Amino acid sequence: MTDPEQLRKHFPVLATRAYLNAGSEGPVPQAAADAVQQRLTEDLASGRSGKAYIEMVLGMAAQTRAGYAQAMGAEATNVALTSSTTFGVNSVLQGLRLGAGDEIVTSDQEHPGVYAPLRLAKVRHGVKVKVVPFAELPGEVGPNTKLIACSHVSWVGGEVADVPALVATGVPVLLDAAQALGAISVDVTALGVDYYAGSGQKWMCGPEGSGALYVKPSRLEELEPPMPTYGTVADIDDPLGSELAEGAGRFDDGFPTAMRSAWAVASMGVLGGAGWQWVQERAATLAAGLASQLQECGLELAPRGRSTLVSWKSDDANGDVARLAAAGIVVRSIPSAGLVRASVGAWSNEDELQQLVEAVVEDRFGTRGP
Repeated sequence: MTDPEQLRKHFPVLATRAYLNAGSEGPVPQAAADAVQQRLTEDLASGRSGKAYIEMVLGMAAQTRAGYAQAMGAEATNVALTSSTTFGVNSVLQGLRLGAGDEIVTSDQEHPGVYAPLRLAKVRHGVKVKVVPFAELPGEVGPNTKLIACSHVSWVGGEVADVPALVATGVPVLLDAAQALGAISVDVTALGVDYYAGSGQKWMCGPEGSGALYVKPSRLEELEPPMPTYGTVADIDDPLGSELAEGAGRFDDGFPTAMRSAWAVASMGVLGGAGWQWVQERAATLAAGLASQLQECGLELAPRGRSTLVSWKSDDANGDVARLAAAGIVVRSIPSAGLVRASVGAWSNEDELQQLVEAVVEDRFGTRGP
């Protein structure tokens, strides 16, 4: 079993504050900062050119792809490197070439990173977008439904989708994995989903502008890469005459970035070194404990599942976040839902969560209890 305190030592930010905001941006491991600095130092000294440099960049991208694949339970050939969850969502929605008469079913708890691409499908291509309650998604599929697009874990409060029921509809499923990838145990093959788009900067503790997209092999030929780039074609010496590249790499967001890969690989090494199963189980257990404590103190929680997010009702969500920040506790608000949200990682500890509970209760009730 991994020692939680040893994991915490990898994240300098934890020395000065209770960082509970990985659902927005994960804490940065020291190893990642060192890897980026080393990469920059080498580039400053040697430049960025030549066969050896290109091979290094491509090799690091391969390591990054393999890391994401491991976290998803996928084969690396079925994973594309992207700049965000939304890039992956766009790749699927635009690649499917849906049109008037086609329907996409989504939920009432989606992030703008899903809603905005769905809006484009609606206004540009005439696709009907049907928004239904998160828990009712499977039962809302109809004869014209061509895709279900929703979160694996809701960004609002941590509710977990009934993926087996979604898959059982027989309609292709695209999951937004921004709050799942790196946070909960994922095996896309066992889940049976068709597309799985995740972020790198959140629970994977990677850089901004990073992420991954899984495409089920049987769905690969149904998608036309909507934003062709360097890696889209098999023969870069004859891109006009070339076939598409094999595997999901054809959906990569461009030539790989050395800095991004260096950071991503280093962060994956820290989390993977602790053991993904341990990381995810510890985070979920801590989050469940936090949820119970807040409820016992009289707070109203948003619906949640076995996830790493805990959200509670607030009449002044932005104010609560600011007051908690002043106390050294970093959380975020979801003003549209009237919620404050804490993101609990394996790097969190019981003392921090107790500090959060006491601060929230004292701010709400003027005492340490209702």
